[in-house]
Amino acid sequence: MSVEPDMSMQRKESDWHSALKTLGGGTLSVVLPVYNLAQTIEDNLSSVATVLDGGGFPYELIPVDDGSTDGSADAIRRFAVAFDAATPAGSRRSCRPVLLERNVGKGNALREGVHAASGDFVLLLDGDLDILPQSLPGFFDVQVRDNADIVIGSKRHPDSKVQYPWHRRIASRIYFAMVRLFIGLPITDTQTGMKLFRRKVLDDALARMLVKAYAFDLELLSIAYGRGAKVSEAPVEIRYGTKFGALRPQTVRDMMIDTMAVVYRLRILHYYAKVEVPPAMPRKMRVSVVIACPDDSWMLHECLEALAGQTFRDFEVIVLPDDDKSFKDDNSFKDFQGLKVIPTGKVRPAEKRNIGIAAAAGDVVAFIDDDAYPDRNWLENAIRYFAEPTIGGVGGPGVTPPGDGFLARAGGRVYENFFVSGGYRYRYLGGRVRLDVDDYPSCNLLVRTDLLRRIGGYRTDFWPGEDTLLCEAIVLGEHRRIVYDPWVLVYHHRRPLLLPHLRQLGRYGFHRGYFVKRFPATSCRFSYFVPTLFVLYLLALAAVWTWRAYAGGGSLGTWGMFATWPLFAYLILTGLSSFSFNPCMWLLTWLGIFLSHVTYGLRFMQGLLAGKAPCEFIGGDHAQGKRGKDHEG
Repeated sequence: MSVEPDMSMQRKESDWHSALKTLGGGTLSVVLPVYNLAQTIEDNLSSVATVLDGGGFPYELIPVDDGSTDGSADAIRRFAVAFDAATPAGSRRSCRPVLLERNVGKGNALREGVHAASGDFVLLLDGDLDILPQSLPGFFDVQVRDNADIVIGSKRHPDSKVQYPWHRRIASRIYFAMVRLFIGLPITDTQTGMKLFRRKVLDDALARMLVKAYAFDLELLSIAYGRGAKVSEAPVEIRYGTKFGALRPQTVRDMMIDTMAVVYRLRILHYYAKVEVPPAMPRKMRVSVVIACPDDSWMLHECLEALAGQTFRDFEVIVLPDDDKSFKDDNSFKDFQGLKVIPTGKVRPAEKRNIGIAAAAGDVVAFIDDDAYPDRNWLENAIRYFAEPTIGGVGGPGVTPPGDGFLARAGGRVYENFFVSGGYRYRYLGGRVRLDVDDYPSCNLLVRTDLLRRIGGYRTDFWPGEDTLLCEAIVLGEHRRIVYDPWVLVYHHRRPLLLPHLRQLGRYGFHRGYFVKRFPATSCRFSYFVPTLFVLYLLALAAVWTWRAYAGGGSLGTWGMFATWPLFAYLILTGLSSFSFNPCMWLLTWLGIFLSHVTYGLRFMQGLLAGKAPCEFIGGDHAQGKRGKDHEG
């Protein structure tokens, strides 16, 4: 690998005339998403640098490793060190890697790269270099000619040179036809991985985006075009080589789901035109992260490691264990800046969090469970909302970690299922739309400190359910908004199917049923009654079957058969919604959905009839277990 300028491969300065005119002495940022390219990424980055060195303008390379498992991150680090060493003093080029610990998707990687970029123009270029970077001068020629805000590479441009497998050509044509039909973009290609943007247009679109993976390009272009950006196309040269690159059924399915979600938000909800974009922060704010826990654990370490990597830096962490003996013996905590450990004794989570609120020095308190860990932009994506004075709280999804064990991932799939969580699926899935909410769990909730103290913090006579009452006090008592943003993301370890999951869900059901009587404002909603109605239907159906078996000669009769059809429809719909290419996961999720409905329905009914709700301690429902294994609770 060489990172020295290679004059024999550089273009003539005249080829870059348009680029020099466009940039006007400014910097071009080149963002390259990378996943498992350890064998080629150093040479690829060197090739891009060689092309850009011929332009004579400032540039920065921003390779983004999307949680690769083959050593790509190390290869990028090596390149960056060699690149800096080979860059002459005073030169206006740099390499600034972004290394993500976990694979989330190409769209998320591009977003992270753009966030790190400083140029007025940004080039998005796939790190595998199937598209040759020598096409770049032509992009600037098109930009100047059309005064374009966005220039995208197109395989269908008459001047493009494309070496592309037949099966991908077919898939590309089918997808393009669908995009033209449903989206109406005036372009011939959305998926080619080379796109040039004015920075302000890119930032405006990214502020409204939701997709993190497959339909990122489509959503980005749809938003930008819908907001008035001028989009033009330029020819590219693609050398796909001998790679076959089979399209897996799951990839095709996920791509279609993401694409139709974009269509729905664009054409039905008109979401992108009216979505709220937080204003710039009027002043610097500090955050106090509060973690209630019984003791030290590997999950707490995982949470603290993720907090140490936050892009927003002005925060403290308050950990609230039963006692601090294990923390005193654990040297790994000594180097964590801004960490307070406050022993509380064995009390409920609400009491622990209230102690944290009293000790908080920040303008905002961020609550997170110790069996969860945040995305690296968690605080940065949330804190900006507090520039709007009407907003009292911010929440985001608690997504099942990809490293959870099989049974825990099955528990996560149950919570994510439409027939289990219904309109509340946004709590467990990223990529949902932003919205105002009036009830949100404390595993991922940020609230103004002065507001928390004014309302007296959490009520301590209920667990679970104390966060429902806190949100009610914020929204109904203080008339402040709570905003859900899918980018305010944490990963929350799940209880494994079956028993730990059902025990946890049963507690939720009991308290929700009890709250229907005591606190109906946010609990007396039809959706919470549905599982109980389902249980009553099953009991009635069982009674009909039993009566017909003994009194009707074993035949169900016309009415008995008619009454059975809803059950058949239920089993078909829940079976389809729980589909997985892994048959064991499919069947387990299907069973988990049924048992979740029965458990929640019975416990909701019990809470509805109860005279009072018991106060429970944290120890009975805390996730345990070894890293990467299913954990009990």
